[in-house]
Amino acid sequence: MLPDRAADILALTQIEKRFGAVRALNGVDLAVRTGECVGLVGHNGAGKSTLMHVVAGTLKADSGAIMIGGVEQASYRVAIAQSLGIRCVFQELSLCPNLTVAENARIYHPALRGLRWRQNASELIRAKLDEIFPGHGIATGEVIRDLSIGKRQMVEVARAFTVTHDPLRLVVLDEPTSSLDSRTAGQLLGFVRRAVATGISCILISHLLSEILDHCARVVVMRDGKVVASDEAAQFDRDRLIIAMGTAATSRQASFRNAAARRQEAPLRVRARPARQHDGTELRAHAGEIIGLAGLSGHGQAQLLLDIFKASTTRSEPIEVTAPVAIIAGDRQSEGIFPLWSIAENIAVRSIGRLRKGIFIAPRREEQLAREWQEKIKIRTPDVRNNILSLSGGNQQKALFARALASDARIILMDDPTRGVDVATKFEIYELIRAETDRGRTFLWYTTETEELANCDRVYVFRNGRIAAELNRDELTEEAVIQSSFHSEPWPTST
Repeated sequence: MLPDRAADILALTQIEKRFGAVRALNGVDLAVRTGECVGLVGHNGAGKSTLMHVVAGTLKADSGAIMIGGVEQASYRVAIAQSLGIRCVFQELSLCPNLTVAENARIYHPALRGLRWRQNASELIRAKLDEIFPGHGIATGEVIRDLSIGKRQMVEVARAFTVTHDPLRLVVLDEPTSSLDSRTAGQLLGFVRRAVATGISCILISHLLSEILDHCARVVVMRDGKVVASDEAAQFDRDRLIIAMGTAATSRQASFRNAAARRQEAPLRVRARPARQHDGTELRAHAGEIIGLAGLSGHGQAQLLLDIFKASTTRSEPIEVTAPVAIIAGDRQSEGIFPLWSIAENIAVRSIGRLRKGIFIAPRREEQLAREWQEKIKIRTPDVRNNILSLSGGNQQKALFARALASDARIILMDDPTRGVDVATKFEIYELIRAETDRGRTFLWYTTETEELANCDRVYVFRNGRIAAELNRDELTEEAVIQSSFHSEPWPTST
C-alpha cells in the first residue's frame, strides 16, 4: 500500500536522466513519508545512486518534478536541498581528506563562525559520533586521510545527522555499512531506527538484503533505471526481493567445495605472522585454499594483507610469499582505481607484461583483455574505452576484480572486495573464486560480512593486531567469530 501523498517529505515524479546514449533514469516515481525508512535495492547500475544524486541536488534531472514537503522545487540544487533538511551519505565518500574531522563538520554548517567555530564544530561532531558509534575512538582533530575507511564512513554518517540552524528532515544512506564491521553496523542501524521514531525520514540503500528487510518500513526495487516493485517490507522476503531485482541466482549462498584435506597437501603459498604477534602463531595458506580474515574492523586484517603484498616484491621477515600476488583494494577510490584512465586501462594495468608489442603496450590486446573480462564478470558499460568513473561504484569494484583475475598472480589478496556489490554479482564472484581455486590459485579474503566467511576453508580471527583464533570450516559460526573478536587473549589455533 502506497503512503498518503499529503504526508510525503519527498515526492519524485517521472524523473528522467541521460548520460549521452545511456538512460540512467527512465520515468522514476518515488515518495518518502515523514518518519519513514524506505529501502532502495537493485543491481549495480540500476539507477539508485543516480536517483539519490538528483535528490541531493548534485545532479539536475532532465525532466520530472521534485516536491519537498508538498512544495514543488522549480530550481533545485545542493544549497536548496541542504536548507530544506535533505542530507546524503554517498557510497563514494565526500569528505575532504586534507581537513580534520571537525573541519569537515564545519563544511555542513556555515553558521559555525567566530573565534570558537573550531571548538563548536568539534563538540558538534563528537557528540553525534558518541551517540551513533559509542567507543568509536575517533579524535575530532585527526586528519581524514589518516583514518581507516571504516572510520571515515563513521564520520560521514555522523556529519549527516548533525544539526545547527537548518532542519534535518531526510537522510539518504547509500551503502552506509559497507565498510563497517558487524558491531558498528548494528550501532548505526539501531540509531537509524531511533531517528526515524523521532520523525526523521531515511532512504537506505544496501546490498545486504537482511538490513533492508529488518530495518525498513517499505521497499522500492529498481532495475534498468525504473522502479519495478514497491511494497511494504512485510510483503517481501529475500527470495521475492531477488526475483524483483531480476536475477536467477538463488537466495542461498553458494557453498564452496570442501577440499581442505587436498589443499593442505598442496605447496605453501603464504606464511605470515602479524607484527604484533609474539606467541609464534602464524597464518598459512596453501595453493587452492581460501583463507578468511575476520574480526572487528581495524584490528590488523587489512594491514597484514598490505604486508604480504609488500613481501611479494621485497623479502620481509616473518613473511614468506612463494608466488606472484595481486590485491583487490577495499578503498577503491584512493587505493584501487586510476580515475583518469579508461576501464580497459584499469583492468589491464596488472597485465602489462603480456600486452606489450616491443616496448609499447598494444591497444588492441589491451582492449581485447578488457572485453573478455567485461563479459566474464558482467561489467555494465557500452564501451570499455570509457573512463572508469563512468561506471557505478559496484561496477568499478568488478573492474578491480577483473584486474586481479586477469593477471598472472597465483595469490589474490582481497580487502573486503564485495563492498557495494549487489547480491547477484556476489554469487558470480563466488563462482569465479571457486573456479580459480580449482586451478590452484590462493585467496586471502578479509570481509566485514560474516556470512561470506562460509566460503572459506579456514578463518583467522584478529584482535588488537594479532591472530586471536583459527577456525576450521566445521568450527565456523557467527558466535565463534564474535567470541574470538572480544576474547582478551589469543585462542589456541586449530591443528
